Amino acid sequence: MSPGVSIVICCHNSERRLPETLSHLITQQVDRNVKWEVVVVDNASTDSTSLIAESLWPGDAPAPLKVIHERNLGLSYARYRGIQETRYEIVSFIDDDNWVCPEWVQIVSEIMCRKPDVGACGGRNDAVCETDPPWWFGNYGQNYAVGFQAEITGDITFSRGYLWGAGLNIRKSAWRHLESIGFKSLLVDRQGGTLSSGGDSEICFALRLAGWRLWYDERLKLQHYIPSDRLNWEYLRRLYRGFGASTVGLDPYKDMMLKPGSSLRQRSRQTWLWQVAGALKSLLRQSRGIWLGGGLNEGSPQILKMEWTRGRLIELLKKRNSYNENICAVREWKKAV
Repeated sequence: MSPGVSIVICCHNSERRLPETLSHLITQQVDRNVKWEVVVVDNASTDSTSLIAESLWPGDAPAPLKVIHERNLGLSYARYRGIQETRYEIVSFIDDDNWVCPEWVQIVSEIMCRKPDVGACGGRNDAVCETDPPWWFGNYGQNYAVGFQAEITGDITFSRGYLWGAGLNIRKSAWRHLESIGFKSLLVDRQGGTLSSGGDSEICFALRLAGWRLWYDERLKLQHYIPSDRLNWEYLRRLYRGFGASTVGLDPYKDMMLKPGSSLRQRSRQTWLWQVAGALKSLLRQSRGIWLGGGLNEGSPQILKMEWTRGRLIELLKKRNSYNENICAVREWKKAV
C-alpha cells in the first residue's frame, strides 16, 4: 500500500501568499489508495494567516486541512512541529510561496514506496517572478531555490548531498530514527524577516550520517513565486550573509563527513579558533581584492563571496562558547548509528 502524504506549509504572516498555494493543492490528482492531508503551521504570525487558511479550504476538498500554532519563531521550529502534528509517513514541506504540480502528492508517495532506503527526496523548482528579474538573476537563481537540483533523476546522496527546503519530502520513520539516536537541530533557519538559513541542509546532512539516502526526481515540479522586494541586489547580499552564517551550524556535520582517511591536520582545523582565523584572513584578502580590482559593481561574485565570509565570521564570533561543543555533540549521536 502506498504511504500517505502530509503536506506541511510553514507560515509566518502569509495571508497574501497562501491563497495561490492552497489553490494548487486543491487540484491534486491522487489515487484513492493514497491518503493525504494538509497541515498549516502558523509560526507566530501577526496577521490573519490562520483564518485565511481555514476559510479558503472548502469542505468538499479532496483532503482535510488543519491549522497548528507554533509560538517559537523560526522555520526549524515550525517544521519540527509540523512533523509532530502529521498523521502520515511522508511529510512534504511546501513553502507558502510554492505552487506544486497536480501530480505532486501521487509522485511523492510512489517514490517513497518504491525506495524504502530514501530518507528525503526533492525535485525541480521553477521561478515565477512578480516583476522582470534583474540581469544577474540567471547567474544566482539557485540561491533562490529555483532550477534543477541534479542533471537527471537519481540518487544524489554523495553528489549534490542536500536538497532545498522548498519542496523537501521526508520519511517520518527516518526522522524518528534521528530522534532516537539523539539528533537535535543546531539551526533555527529563517526567523521572520531575518535571512538565516541552513535548516534544510542540516536535515539532509543528518539523514546522510544516519545512513539514509537522498533522491532527486525531475517529475516533482513546483513554481516558486518570488516577489519584487527579493529581486534586488541588496536582498541577495543579505541572503549570502545568511548563507555564510548557516555554515557555522553545518560545520559539525561536515566534520563527521570527512573521509575516514582524512589527515589529523584536516580534523584539527575543525576548531573555533582555527575557523575564526581562517574566516578573518579570507575576509581581509577578499576586501583588498575588491578595492584594488574594482569589483564593487552590482552582480559581482566577489561582493557576494565577501558577504558570505562576513556572515560566517560574525556567526563564529557569536558561537564562541558552543562551536566546539556542537562538534562533540554531533560526534556523540553519530556513534549511536
